[in-house]
Amino acid sequence: MIFKVEQSINEAVKLKNSSNVSLCIKREDAIHNIISGNKYRKLKYNIEVAKSKKKTVLLTFGGAFSNHIAAVAAAGNVYGFKTIGVIRGEELASKIDENTTLNYARNCGMVFKFVSRSDFRKKNDSNFIEALKMEFGNFYVIPEGGTNSLAVKGCEEILLEEDYNFDYVCAPVGTGGTLAGLINGSKSNQQILGFSALKGDFLQEDISKFAKQNNWELVSNYHFGGYAKINTDLITFINRFKTENKIQLDPIYTGKMMYGIVDMIKNNYFPEGSKILAIHTGGLQGIAGMNNRLKQKNLPLIQ
Repeated sequence: MIFKVEQSINEAVKLKNSSNVSLCIKREDAIHNIISGNKYRKLKYNIEVAKSKKKTVLLTFGGAFSNHIAAVAAAGNVYGFKTIGVIRGEELASKIDENTTLNYARNCGMVFKFVSRSDFRKKNDSNFIEALKMEFGNFYVIPEGGTNSLAVKGCEEILLEEDYNFDYVCAPVGTGGTLAGLINGSKSNQQILGFSALKGDFLQEDISKFAKQNNWELVSNYHFGGYAKINTDLITFINRFKTENKIQLDPIYTGKMMYGIVDMIKNNYFPEGSKILAIHTGGLQGIAGMNNRLKQKNLPLIQ
């Protein structure tokens, strides 16, 4: 095995509640400084298969501040792959130096192909993939966000024996692969809650393709307007959480999840005495890029 994943630890979160609910956070973000959290898990078996097939190039897809793009670039640099990133938005081609995620990925050796948003939606079309092969040669494809059956297999390994004592397991959701892995790796008496970072109900179907149990629910009330949308309430919460717990949350995924969990505790969603485990899926590299956007809008920064 070339891709060894260190196991993460659980840390207690300080709560003010009268229903004796306890909350811990699983520090998947601490596995690796860039290839962290669910990205590390998702890439594990994909990289092993790519190696076994003698592939030397990884190609994947993502947006301007994609954690996945940064993680694939870093993994390629560490494990000896050339990497290609198909990036949503042609206008970004002239803004690499201004974009912390793309700049980091380029420094790891990633080559970019910037495409229009309409072309990006063709990323799963066989004709689109064939055109990419004509341009770049033979490569191993990793889907946007990293979610496929191998990624789900990696995420099934997140929960350990000690984690089966929790009544609820919570995770942020982007493409659904991490949640599917948690569902498959959980005990049937546990309830798995996925906090969607996107608007819409399409994730329900995506998760169902991989989930082998029915002990899960998608929570769609805390996306703050959609992917990468935030406001001052969320920023204040993230900064306060860091001060009180010495744990950094990101504004795209884990910040929204934790905000939702705390709000649901306040509103007595969880029965008295419930034990909750929240999965920290990493993504901290995106904070710098988000702060650049916040500066332009004269909004408070994420500390």
